[in-house]
Amino acid sequence: MPNIVGVQFKEGGKVYYFASQNIQFEKGDGVIVETSRGVEYGTVFLANTDMDDDKVVGTLKPVVRKATDKDKSQHLSLVANKQRAMKDAQRCIEKHKLDMKLVDAEFAFDGSKATFYFTADERVDFRELVKDLASMLHTRIDLRQIGIRDECKLKGGLGPCGRPCCCNSYMADFERVSIKMAKNQGLSINPTKISGLCGRLMCCLKFENDYYAETIKLMPRVGSEITTADGKAVVESTDILRQTVNARLTNSNGDVEIKKYHLKELSAITATAEEGGGNSYMDELDKLQD
Repeated sequence: MPNIVGVQFKEGGKVYYFASQNIQFEKGDGVIVETSRGVEYGTVFLANTDMDDDKVVGTLKPVVRKATDKDKSQHLSLVANKQRAMKDAQRCIEKHKLDMKLVDAEFAFDGSKATFYFTADERVDFRELVKDLASMLHTRIDLRQIGIRDECKLKGGLGPCGRPCCCNSYMADFERVSIKMAKNQGLSINPTKISGLCGRLMCCLKFENDYYAETIKLMPRVGSEITTADGKAVVESTDILRQTVNARLTNSNGDVEIKKYHLKELSAITATAEEGGGNSYMDELDKLQD
């Protein structure tokens, strides 16, 4: 059972696991680790913890050392140089009249490489741009084209809810989001209502989708006939979150009344009416409440 630490290289970025080498860390400590891109400076997100062998994927790379004051100073210097590098790169882009939008830049900890991230509608011939940047920064240049969701994750901002974007603040990876998730939650299918800053469907639609997807299976369809304690009724509307049903009842005199029923009231009648009097329907509701 190896002792590991979780390390982030960017705030809100993915957490990578490394063997601790019996060095004790606390959350927020600087750390120097060996990655596929070379030696990198990171921040401890998850302090020392034991991980089961069956959960370890591949071979864990060891931590090189806890970051020293010199390492921290070098890291801060690279972060400060990023702004200057971004301005230089933007001037070069304008010089070559390239149809691309510069998003972010980062330097390898040892200064051996500078990576620039950009978005573009089409492929961009940036060979001359790379030459100019290499001569200006005196290091190896790597240009990477990213998608609009990745741009939002890198730059961040405030979402429609007024809080920082989930992708930038804590989400390590993007998850698949579909329009069906919005329909399950009874949201308006107006793109401006369910889209994030990136213009794509909001990531938060995924968070409670499992609950809605399971509950909607237990809710009667609008327009269907149901049996209530007051007799037969037709479903007018449903509230999945509150698990209630508004139903239209017509009495013997022809008078119409709209009454609200909780799903448990209806399911209790259904369970009793089922052959054998089974209560599996009620069990499913109880599971959703747990």
